[in-house]
Formats: sequence, structure tokens, C-alpha cells
Amino acid sequence: MIVARAPLRMSFVGGGTDLPEYYRHQPGRVISAAIDKHVYIAVNRTAFIDKISVRYSQTETVDSPAELHHTRVRAALEELGIGGNIEIASFASLPSRTGLGSSSTFTVALLAALNAYCGRPVERPALAEKACQMEIERVGEPIGKQDQYAAAFGGLHVYQFNPDGSVEVHPVQLTTPVRRRIEYHMLVFFTGITRDASGVLRDQAARTTDRLETLGRMAAAVPIFEQLALAGDVQGMGELLHETWQWKRSLSGLISSGLIDGIYEAGMKAGAWGGKLLGAGGGGCVLFFAHPDHHDGIRATVSRIGAEHGLTEFRELPVSICAPGCEIVFHGTADQ
Repeated sequence: MIVARAPLRMSFVGGGTDLPEYYRHQPGRVISAAIDKHVYIAVNRTAFIDKISVRYSQTETVDSPAELHHTRVRAALEELGIGGNIEIASFASLPSRTGLGSSSTFTVALLAALNAYCGRPVERPALAEKACQMEIERVGEPIGKQDQYAAAFGGLHVYQFNPDGSVEVHPVQLTTPVRRRIEYHMLVFFTGITRDASGVLRDQAARTTDRLETLGRMAAAVPIFEQLALAGDVQGMGELLHETWQWKRSLSGLISSGLIDGIYEAGMKAGAWGGKLLGAGGGGCVLFFAHPDHHDGIRATVSRIGAEHGLTEFRELPVSICAPGCEIVFHGTADQ
């Protein structure tokens, strides 16, 4: 049995510039942090059962990969030439569609587990690129590359997406006191509103050529945010997030909504320096940066809005910035 895990991520600045519709014109940049929430993939060889069994939110048992409904598992098994005698199960710290990159994190962990299963583990740069190729080219998802790289590398990084398709990975080396300071000033809330990012991203991609100037400002803000983070300037980080969130909202009418805007504005009025909706948009998690003296007020205000609108899943999500990227956490026989 093999168990792989990969971290979910928070994207701070630059989201949208990792789409090919942008970075084919000029380099895109994103700064994001992996968090201490993961997707786990377990793979087991079933020597006496000549089937493929896949367990996620559903269970599928089939004779060949082509029969699978799960597009990513089907593509991965076909890519690696695995035709049977295998069971695959997935587990996650959080539900899907939270804006934390869960779909691509699943893909990265899946490919890591299956390559280890085949006896050919891959290094993180190749793992990230294989995940991009599988999701974008084989499965046909209208997504960018940031989530796959964040899941593979972990930690806090700046990713640069070049017109030739290459990706440069630059680690942001925070001291432990600075990292803790940043975490101490963060608040993350899961809104309970889930959405399919594909529709949002398709709309955003279709409008990219008309939004190149805005996206360029977002990419240019990445090194500024990096320097603020290195200095532990949490107020500056929050204020820059607020500014770039206004830019991002202008990219597509599907990114935000009246309810999400209401939650965000309530958090700002309660004392937040700034924040954003995490992920492509439409739902998921809201991030705020605020002085701890204002945290209780922000919690009470945004939670009240969630209750008033029947968001039964609305809750605070404690997170920490996580250093490890994708890794094999167990490799042995099932009864070890």
C-alpha cells in the first residue's frame, strides 16, 4: 500500500496570471502558501481481484480505466498504463470546492502515489508539470498552473509562468517569528458556498485580452507582497490584498456576488486591513488580515451574516502555513 499526501493552498496575489491566455503574452506571477490541510491518496495492489476500484465521494468498480467516470483517475491510469488489480481511495481535510485548490491537489497526490506504485517516483518540478499536462491537456480543464505547483512544492513561493510554458519557482524564506506573526494576524472563513471553478475560469479566460492591463498590475504586485511578507508587515499585506482583490473582482462578474461582497465588507468595517476571496471565485473561503484585537468582532459580524443567509456550513477555518509539499507518507504492505 502507498499513501501520498499533498497540501491545499492559499493564493495571495496574482491569481489569473497563471492562465495561458495571459502568460502567453507576458510572464504571469503568483505568490501562494501551502497550508496544513491535505488531500490523501491511498493506492493498494489487489493481486487476486482483477478490477479497478476507486473510492472518493462515490465508489466505482470497473474492468478498465476507460469505464471510470472520474476523469482525473481515468486519465492518470491510462497515462501510466495501469489496467487492473488496483484500488484507489481519497481522503481530504476539507470538502472540495473551497477555493483552496483541492482538485489540482488531488491530481498531484494521485500522480505521486501512482508513480510510486509503478516504481518510478518523480521529483516535484516534474510532478507539478505532469499534473498540469494531465488536467489541462488530457482532461481539458480551463485552469492555470499555480495550484499544481503549490501542491507539489508546498511552503510559500513565488511562481513565474513564462510565455514558453516554463515555470520558475522562487521560495520565500520566512523566519519562524515572521511566519507566526503572519499566521497570528490571519482569519480564514469557509463560507459554505461551493462552486465549480471551471465556469468562473472560462469566463475569466474569455475576457483576458480585455483585461491585460489589470492582470499586469496584479503580476507586478507579487514582488511587493513578497517584500511585505519577508518584513512581517501584516498591515501592508492586508492593505495590498484589499487593493488587488478589487482588481480581481473586475476580471469577471462571476468572481464575486452580493453575498460574498457583503461578508467581505462586513469584515472590513469590523476592523480588517484587507483580504480576499480565495480561489477562482464564486464561493469558497474568505481571508482577512487584521489586528488580533479585532478578530472577535470580525468573527461575530461575518458569522451573523452567514447565519442570516442560511449558510449552515459557514465556519472559521484555522490554518497554518505548511512547509512540506507533496510526499509519500506510507509505502509498505497493508498490514504493516
